[in-house]
Amino acid sequence: MKSTKPRTAFTGVPSGETVDSGTPKNARKYSEAVSSNISRGLLGFTTDRVAAVEQIDGQILELLASDGRMSFTDLGKATGLSTSAVHQRVKRLEKRGLINGYSAGVDYEQLGLPLTAFVSITPFDPAAPDDYPERLRGITEIESCWSVAGDASYILKVRVAKPAALEDLLARIRSVGGVATKTTIVLSTAFESRPVL
Repeated sequence: MKSTKPRTAFTGVPSGETVDSGTPKNARKYSEAVSSNISRGLLGFTTDRVAAVEQIDGQILELLASDGRMSFTDLGKATGLSTSAVHQRVKRLEKRGLINGYSAGVDYEQLGLPLTAFVSITPFDPAAPDDYPERLRGITEIESCWSVAGDASYILKVRVAKPAALEDLLARIRSVGGVATKTTIVLSTAFESRPVL
């Protein structure tokens, strides 16, 4: 579950100290990563598509998208700003809605939910009210629900323990939603939730 409370106010790590695990991470690594991205032109914050965001704010957004718990101190070292200046910029980005929350990455396999699938749903009756998200909201195995253009009306991202649990889930989705389903099972994940700034 996302939290609207900032998760960046972790300070007190001496300059130059290396933290092998957890946060904050070694600021030098972030600085090198940002410099590398700039040299390769990956940030692209001078283009029209992000003209409303200053380049330095774009760097802050990319760093926080990679590590939402990065401290103001380490953000400052990576961007060349003082801790107080970074704090002000982060607060301004939150106020503008460019940062709308901070979340934790979860290892679903360790939680016993290793099977991920995408389920496309199409209503049996096209004239029926389009209230499928509300009908399906109580099914906890559904992580995300997107309205889409194309053959399907919605695509669901679901997580379950095993194929038998997926079969049961699909039956419930069809029954509760009054929809037909088409399912794609994820075999492996090359990457996900990466910043696209």
